[in-house]
Amino acid sequence: MSIAIVTDSAAALPPELAARAGVTVVPMWLTVQGMPEPEGRRSLEELVVQDNVSTSAPTPGEFEHAIKDTSRASDGVLVLTIAGSMSATYQSAVVASQAVGGEVRVVDTATAGGAEALVVLAAADAAASGASLDEVEARALAVIERVRLVATISSLDHLVRSGRVPGIAGWAGRRLNINPLFEFRGGAVRRLRPALSREAALDRIVQLVRRDAPLGGEQPNRLHVAALHALARDVADDLLGRITETEEPATSFVGEFGPVMVVHTGPGLAGLAWWWEQPG
Repeated sequence: MSIAIVTDSAAALPPELAARAGVTVVPMWLTVQGMPEPEGRRSLEELVVQDNVSTSAPTPGEFEHAIKDTSRASDGVLVLTIAGSMSATYQSAVVASQAVGGEVRVVDTATAGGAEALVVLAAADAAASGASLDEVEARALAVIERVRLVATISSLDHLVRSGRVPGIAGWAGRRLNINPLFEFRGGAVRRLRPALSREAALDRIVQLVRRDAPLGGEQPNRLHVAALHALARDVADDLLGRITETEEPATSFVGEFGPVMVVHTGPGLAGLAWWWEQPG
């Protein structure tokens, strides 16, 4: 049994990890100064200084090509997409799967970035073990229920402009000089209690990871974690370092948010995505 995994570039899955896991990544699209281009053509540093950058989903045709290409050497294909609440990517993948037919499933991960990547890697791990399409899909759905993404940004202005949080939240952040924290889960951005400094915000994110660890059990839980950033690699490295001081993650990596995400959040974002796996 061989199941192929397809995802989109909003997962911020490092290319070397995608290659190692055998995951096919379909790029999202950007429009820069009126000209469309696939995500990944320019560096994030180039894009954040551009005005009028917008984002769009891959076309059904692009997903159809990826599904057909991967299905030649597999018994089924599982497509995992960014949250449908943020993008039309899920719908594009569904249209493509219907056009291809056969053993193809499409799952909305209800998240993005490193959290989406952790779902993808868990599905790819199940596929590599010889699991059936039903089993690989079930694994992905189980992780979607557990995975969390919590991050901090210097300002909520970008999220306010994108309509993801109420405008008053951005106003408070500017006036009080607080450090906003937010969680992206279940397809929605949720504001968390803000911190009074960047350091306090990072401390709270690390504490949330540790508090999430299931209690009890004779065998240790396995942590899967991704440190995420947008032009803040040193902060992401520090966050992952704090986690590995006390834990030995089964999965860990540092990933940069892609331009499609940073258009909505702005640069300087840093956080963690994680889920805890209980033995058995």
